[in-house]
Parts: sequence; C-alpha cells; structure tokens
Amino acid sequence: MKSKKSVFIALFLITSNLSMFAQLTNEQVDSLVNNAMETFKVAGSAVAIVKDGKIIYEKGFGVTSKVTNQPVNEHTNFAIASNSKAFTTAALALLVEEGKINWTDKVITHIPEFTMYNPYVQQNFNIQDLLTHRSGLGLGMGDLMFFPDGSDFTIDDLLSSFQHFKPVSAFRTKWDYDNLLYLVAGELIARKTGMTWEEFIKTRIFEPLGMNHSFPALNYITDKSNLASPHSTTSGSFKVLPDYQEMINGAAGGIYANVNDLCQWMLMQLNKGKYGDNLNKNFFKESTQQEIWKIHTTTNVNRNPRYNSHFAGYGLGWDLTDKKGNMVVSHTGGLPGMLSKTLLIPDLNLGIVVLTNTEPGGSGLFYAVSSTIEDSYLGLDDFQWTDKLSKYLKSREDKGDEVTKKVWETVEANKKNNVNESKYIGIYRDSWFGNMEVFKKGNQLWMKSHRSPKLNGPMYFYNANTFAIKWEYQDMNCDAFAMFSLDENGTGRSIKMKGISPNIDFSFDFHDLDLQRVED
Repeated sequence: MKSKKSVFIALFLITSNLSMFAQLTNEQVDSLVNNAMETFKVAGSAVAIVKDGKIIYEKGFGVTSKVTNQPVNEHTNFAIASNSKAFTTAALALLVEEGKINWTDKVITHIPEFTMYNPYVQQNFNIQDLLTHRSGLGLGMGDLMFFPDGSDFTIDDLLSSFQHFKPVSAFRTKWDYDNLLYLVAGELIARKTGMTWEEFIKTRIFEPLGMNHSFPALNYITDKSNLASPHSTTSGSFKVLPDYQEMINGAAGGIYANVNDLCQWMLMQLNKGKYGDNLNKNFFKESTQQEIWKIHTTTNVNRNPRYNSHFAGYGLGWDLTDKKGNMVVSHTGGLPGMLSKTLLIPDLNLGIVVLTNTEPGGSGLFYAVSSTIEDSYLGLDDFQWTDKLSKYLKSREDKGDEVTKKVWETVEANKKNNVNESKYIGIYRDSWFGNMEVFKKGNQLWMKSHRSPKLNGPMYFYNANTFAIKWEYQDMNCDAFAMFSLDENGTGRSIKMKGISPNIDFSFDFHDLDLQRVED
C-alpha cells in the first residue's frame, strides 16, 4: 500500500542527447515490456494505455505464478496497493457532493474517539488532512501495526494510537507519506454510509464504471484462477509469496484490479468525471476533480531539465507535477511482491497503467515502462530508462547488501563473546505497538511481538548492548537491530530498534518504537 514515488528522483538530473523518437507502436511497447521483464527479473506484468477516449493498448506478459506458469492477460488481477488511495478520495468526493460531509469537516465531528499528538491538532484535523500526508507525523509512522500482515490491531487501536506518536514537523507544513490516516478515512466512509469501505467501493465505483472483474479486497475474490501471485527475487530466484491479508479496511491499499478495468477508471478521470458510451453519465463534477487534483501539500520538484518541471505536490490521493508544460497526475503502489503505477496526462488525454507481481524488480519495470511511453508522447528522446534504472537499482542493492553483510560478519566474529543474556530477558512495552518479549527459546535468545506474530526471530549479539534480529518473516527485507539501555545493575530497561539494511521498506518503522521494560 506504499507509494514508491521518490525512489528514483535523485538519479536523473541529466539530459540525454539521443535523437527524438515518435509515439511507440504496439509492437514497440511489446518489446519494451519484454525487455524490462527480463532485465528486472519480473514474473508477470500487465500494461494498458488509453488515449483520446479509447483503449489503444492492453496486454499481459509473463505468468501469474512461477508455480502454475499461467499466462497473464489484460483481465489478470493484481494487488494495486496504494493506487487504492485515489479510490478512497473518490468515495469521499461522492459523499461531499451528496452533502453528507464537507472536505474541511473536523475528523472528530464524525469520529469522536479520533486522537492526535496534541489537543490543537486533534481539534483541527480535518478530512483533507487524512488524505494529504501533512499531519506532522513521520514517514510511514505506525505502519508496523499492519506490516507485516497478520497482526490483531483493530480500528479502535488505530484511532487511539495517534496520541502516542511523536511528530517530526509542524502540522500542515511538510509532506511525509502516511498509510494509517487513510484507514481512518475508510472508517469515516463506513460511519457515514452504513457500508464497509469495501462495499462502498464495489457498489458506488466499480459497478457504475463497469469494473466488473475488480475487487475491493482479497476475500471478495471467489475465483482466483486469474489472480497474480506475489513473488520475491531477493534470494536470487523466484519465490512465490503468500497473498497479503488486508486488515482493518482497504482504504490505503486493498484493491485488486486488472488493466482492462483500470482503463475505465482512467477514462473517467480523463473525461473530467464523465463516463458511459456517450459520456452521458456523471461520476462526479469537474469541480470535484479539480479539488482532488489541486496541490494540498507541496513536495520537492524534480529539477531534471529533461522535463522542465516547475511544481510538485500531493492532491487527494494523487501525486501532481508538470512535465514539458503538461500536468501529470500519477501514483504508485507497493505491497510484498506487488508493485504498480498509474499515470495520467490530462492535457494529452493520455493514461498509462502498469501492474507487476515481483519485488524488487517490479518498481524498475513500472518506472521504465511508464516513463518510456510517457516520454514518447511528450516528444522526448529515448532515455534508455530500462538500462539506466537497472544499473541504479543494482548499485543501490549492492550497497545495501554490503552493509548487511558486514553486520552479519560482525555477528559471526563476536559469537564466542561471553554475553550475559539473562539481563536482557523480559517484556518491553511500546505505547502504541504493545509488548515485545525477549526470552530464551532453547539455547537461543529470541524476540517476538505479542500483537504481530510474524515479527519473531532469533537475536544474535552484535556489539556492546546491541543485538541483530533475523526475523522468521523473510518475505521482505526487514531484519532489525535491538539496542538496549541498561540500569545501574546492568539490567535491560528499554529498547530502541532500527532496520539493519539501508534499503529496508519504510513501513517497517522500528525506529518509532519506544520499548520500556514492564516485566522481568
């Protein structure tokens, strides 16, 4: 459900000098995707393009699963992760037009038990604040409540958690990507309509737009014969991962969709809220879309002279910028083994969607494919995105691997040290995440979360009072350090944590935990 927005921004601050190339033919798109699939080691993907009110390209590549080897087609469903956020904002827009809410309504008006880190912010936090990543909280703060999946946190836990978070910036002054507040938005939709977020998305968005083969949650899919399975290649070969089990609601990233259905979504957006065979139906007003596509939180502009961009920001569920004088509306999404991108250029009446089922290569593929197609319509030269991104990602991966390799080499070198493990054993509590327990499992020191059962694993002495944890959960790169503070008797009193790899996903926000001993 995470956005992959900024991974590559720092890389391309140069302009290439190759000759201009025309808009890609379908055969050239085929070649582009096939090359990217091989380069980035992606099991399956699907790509679609809409232009001037029509679907001009839609196709699947590769396989839904390396176990079944079933081919991907334009109707194969993928988890679209944070691309779901735009559906949540569209749902709220419908409620605004119906007079059930206003964008600037205070959240506590509709959800009285909603908390925030200080009274002023709590009293003034409005619906648009839920959607625009300007809360003052840090990047991905609190995501450990549902990442990895399988925890037992409820909406009540979520609503009360924000009072315990420490802000990193002043309210409404800085963009820091957030997932939890979208879940609050999903709860608000449920309270105002009497329907779950999932039912509202299905009946009020999917059905009117004819997105008849898309689903608001995994448990809505009864026939999984054309469902893409997530994959990881971090071990060097393809590993099929279990489907991510959405919790609380899907407002931040729960939708499963296919490129054929998503073309209907893009066409409605490009037609300023109109849809139907003769555009004789209104999904929402043009003024509503203007509000959604208005910058509410500014972000850093990519100063690449290639695009001559002047502004960048976040609207309501969409990233916004300009390229070569054209407004660009986009979003990305990421869950374990599922990475995607939607890109719209309203001035060119152009929409592109790329869905993938492999991590980490899917991010390279969706960026290379969408950017190459986009560039061809902007009249730019062929930047060789696939090659450049492949080199960049390989360099980034190698640097991260070097860091983690040194950590485990240090662990191996220090394993003969005589460490009094008993002084660390106990239960440590964080105010929003609950208890983490340090205990002996056989002869091995171990840590486990009481509320997120996938976070459990052996602890290995690293240095001083720091241990490296190798979680049993290895679907994503999330091993962590546990750094103990001791009292005057040498007994562990508190734990701070952080990820070991510099490439750890931001949703593993171990650094936001403040674990204090509550029991020996």
